Amino acid sequence: MFHFPHSDALCALTQPYCAQSMPAGLFDQAMAEICRFHCDHTPGYEHWLNANGLTVADVDSLDDWSQLPPVFASFFKQQQLLSPTGADALELTSSGTSGQKSRMRYDKRSLGAAQFMVERIFNHYGWDNPQTPCNYLLLSYEPESGSRLGTSFTDQFLCRFAPVNRVAYALRHTGGGHEFDGFGVIAALQSFADEGLPVRIFGFPAVLWQTLQRMRATGAADLQLAEGSLALFGGGWKTHAAQEIPRQQLYERIHRQLGIKMSRCRDGYGAVEHPVPYLECAHHRFHVPVYSKVFVRNPSDFTVQPYGRQGLLSFVSPYISSSPAHAVVMSDLATLHPGTSCSCGLATDWFELHGRAATTAGRSCAMAASELLGKH
Repeated sequence: MFHFPHSDALCALTQPYCAQSMPAGLFDQAMAEICRFHCDHTPGYEHWLNANGLTVADVDSLDDWSQLPPVFASFFKQQQLLSPTGADALELTSSGTSGQKSRMRYDKRSLGAAQFMVERIFNHYGWDNPQTPCNYLLLSYEPESGSRLGTSFTDQFLCRFAPVNRVAYALRHTGGGHEFDGFGVIAALQSFADEGLPVRIFGFPAVLWQTLQRMRATGAADLQLAEGSLALFGGGWKTHAAQEIPRQQLYERIHRQLGIKMSRCRDGYGAVEHPVPYLECAHHRFHVPVYSKVFVRNPSDFTVQPYGRQGLLSFVSPYISSSPAHAVVMSDLATLHPGTSCSCGLATDWFELHGRAATTAGRSCAMAASELLGKH
């Protein structure tokens, strides 16, 4: 049986954006702990460290975790990297239909750590409402037997923070795949407005934009969803990037057509390779929780960029024991900013996204979803 006292303590911190609440040195201890575990138990990981100029002994004194060599998130589409705790763990995949898939395993403690982070962030924003039944519109894949899609798993999990009255899915399971049910989504929203319960909308922003466009095209009346409704997005626009709407414009349309306050329209960033949650604050910035550190790397030589300089988004977090994904670099371009430059009151750094850096698009759930929209 493996034990991770420092990592577990870090991931159990109850104030997700308060660095002062973290015991001194805990992040470094947790990272050293998880690095040592993967060196001892995950095939190839110690060799990966050595090839990048580090030894196992070095991690005990490391305090600049940008020096830890990251694994490209896209590498998980080529090969599954597992520790012994990942052998029989829950497997989640990244792609919605065809193409390359990241296959990630999450043992019980790693999954529990990531879910606890979400719980704390929902609690921080006042979205944990166990006494308030809600209707749900999930802008993702209707579950099918045996599905391992990470986005579907996440959306199902997000339904636990307020009791479910009814659920509607935008991407309906047809038996041979999924199809975007635009008219069904509009009908669901209309009935939700009539019922008067708060509505929680989770999933791909391109799917809701398509719905709002169809409402306008068909002359459907604007709706007033109940006070306390929430729209939380994830997954990006992917193959619909050319039609991507600035978030401010999307939120304005949601407010106008569905009656949800713009302050309760939020985007989220995450991936099956790195499920630590990055959710927009009330000023729509992606603040970094205390459970991770974010670096932006120069695409040409991987050096760390200063605040305000664009590069590849890179994450470090000791939450995961089932796979050596505790230091990953994404294919997304981003810019990091100091927390003091956002007036929302959170002190942690925040990042802005600029889209994918890849010249050939990597497959993801959102990409497959946007292709379904293209068929309609």
